[in-house]
Amino acid sequence: MFIDDLYVQKKIQGGDIGEFERLFTRNYKALCQVAFKILKDMDTAEDIVQEFFYQFWKNRESISLRLSLNAYLYQSVRNNSLHYLGHMDIREKYSFEIKNDFKQQIFTETDEVGYAELNKVVEQTLCSLPERCSLVFRLNRFEGKKYREIADMLSISVKTVEADMGKALQMFRKSLKDYTNQVM
Repeated sequence: MFIDDLYVQKKIQGGDIGEFERLFTRNYKALCQVAFKILKDMDTAEDIVQEFFYQFWKNRESISLRLSLNAYLYQSVRNNSLHYLGHMDIREKYSFEIKNDFKQQIFTETDEVGYAELNKVVEQTLCSLPERCSLVFRLNRFEGKKYREIADMLSISVKTVEADMGKALQMFRKSLKDYTNQVM
């Protein structure tokens, strides 16, 4: 450790606010740049550096330097910045899990009532459609068949399949209109 560093440390440990302010002024901008390179946010970088200096002053009597004072400052700000990033990752993960749990809970609670109601409306609509139109819709939407496959299977044209699907979708829009307004 350098003699100058030992002198500055002893002065600060003794409560010399002037020496602390000189240390702060001399290193503040450079330490903010170190934090900024890690955090990519200057406001947060400045907060990290200010918090570091606050803790440095508060704990000045118990800090013993094994390295140079500058190495201690830079390493501490670097570590605090990395710790902050780790903390933010945990917060984001936790927040994401909370939101998903909340959405799942809402979906589950409304799902039990809403799903049965929706199924009822879908079945009623399918029953109200002409037989071929209902069959075309079921083959397409429930079994995943393409229009060409349905046309070949039922010996009808692709245009007829398109027309039947159009009729079915129009009926579903009408029958589900009230239901979708309640959900949204």
